[in-house]
Amino acid sequence: MPGTLTTPAGVPGRPAPLARPSASAGAASLFRQTLAGLRVLLVLTVLLGVAYPLAVWGVGQLALPWQANGSLVRSDGTHATSLADTGADGAPVVGSALIGQDFAATDDAERWFHGRPSAAGDGYDTLASAGTNLGPLNPELVASIDERRAALADLNGVDPASLPADALTASASGLDPQISPAYAALQVARVAEARGLDEAVVADLVAQHTAGRDLGVLGEPRVNVLELNLALENSEKMNP
Repeated sequence: MPGTLTTPAGVPGRPAPLARPSASAGAASLFRQTLAGLRVLLVLTVLLGVAYPLAVWGVGQLALPWQANGSLVRSDGTHATSLADTGADGAPVVGSALIGQDFAATDDAERWFHGRPSAAGDGYDTLASAGTNLGPLNPELVASIDERRAALADLNGVDPASLPADALTASASGLDPQISPAYAALQVARVAEARGLDEAVVADLVAQHTAGRDLGVLGEPRVNVLELNLALENSEKMNP
């Protein structure tokens, strides 16, 4: 009958049961699958664990050696590619253009431009990168901002209301190396007076170290505090 299952002898009924593979055949199949998996693991390990990282490292070293090695900066403002790279004049590496430093904590703090407040450890601690993690209405945060606003206004001789947000609040990482041009401009008079320089000279250095938006549209204009302070120090040395 059409559509009727038959036995091997042609009698209608249940189909003949499939023969079970032998133990040796099952072991051989498992071995083949395991071997295929190991081959895939080996190939991907070589490609993604060795070849790809080496290729990325090589491209970085050839195309962007300064950025690939931490954006290190020497005391004379020049770029270094390692901590031991002191340059021709022996200028040591003093930091990274990517990591802020606490110039406000130095003994001669009035002579330097200050960065953003930092909640990373005791301040700019790279091992404890973090923000305050306090809500905008948290009494502790509000009190610290009010205290900081009064102290900065007194230090720079400006109206407390003129202080920009980045002068009062820490960044999410606590390690930001840059400040807004507005915050830098507020510090020009103090730095110029402390160093005995003309305000126009200091303001010109700020302008020289103000970077615009990336690609003209991304981010905000910014001033790298470490690079600005190094330029300020080196300019004073060259023009005592």
